[in-house]
Amino acid sequence: MTSLWRNILSPRSGDWWLRTVTRTCAVVSAVVVLLVLVFLTTEALPALRRIGISRFVTDEGWYPLSDRYNMLPMIVGTLLTTTGAILVAGPLGICSAIFAQFYAPPSVARWYRRLIELLAGIPSVVFGLWGLVVLVPLLASVGGSGQSLMAASLILGLMILPMVALTAGSAFAAVPPELIRGGAALGFSRFAIVWHIALPAAGSGIAAGVLLAVSRAMGETMAVVMVAGNVVQIPDSLTAPVRTLTGNMALELGYAAADHRSILFISGLGLLVAVSCTMLLINRIAGAAS
Repeated sequence: MTSLWRNILSPRSGDWWLRTVTRTCAVVSAVVVLLVLVFLTTEALPALRRIGISRFVTDEGWYPLSDRYNMLPMIVGTLLTTTGAILVAGPLGICSAIFAQFYAPPSVARWYRRLIELLAGIPSVVFGLWGLVVLVPLLASVGGSGQSLMAASLILGLMILPMVALTAGSAFAAVPPELIRGGAALGFSRFAIVWHIALPAAGSGIAAGVLLAVSRAMGETMAVVMVAGNVVQIPDSLTAPVRTLTGNMALELGYAAADHRSILFISGLGLLVAVSCTMLLINRIAGAAS
């Protein structure tokens, strides 16, 4: 007890308090994640024990009331929408970061970054409303109903674009200035400096940002539900409707019961595992870079 009061009253008590608070917050964060994992596993176990895993991809279709639980269309839909979103947000985000870091005047770059940060703060339901009112009718003129894989991918791409742009911008800002000045001293053009010096040096940071955006895209629900069409099928074109795992949970959890409810929690458990694997990959990339 005496040593505790000595630590509190010592001149370095600020360090002691900061260390204690940060350790406590770290423990609480880890406990929360573990509790979520335990909860999802507990809710998913009944269906895993009775149905198994193979039926989730071998049943005739997704008809929970008829004891058929093929989740393959939702799994494929999640993978396709996430891939489409990355194909949209990846090039746009990286090019935005290159523009702000290497081409824009300082005043323009500062305001440009503020606009990107503002885009990151827009709620997902606003993106969904914009997509439903503006994007879906526009795509309907091309073919189909407009609520489709393409609409979901474009909306998701806009939503994760700020994450890619800001992380790529931070990666470019971390490139040692000596490398940039060395390239300029050798007579490299600005394009050559970006392509041959900045991009390779910032590659690990950019890759980590893209993977972080992937985890965000996999877990998005509301905006996708509003524009995807939500038909349980494997899409055969970009204009076909699609349903994702998160959309399936949001649409059916309100009335699901027994095995149906348990299987929806299996979807959540699978998404948690996928996001965890993505985070481990990000840590591995960051560790390799350092």
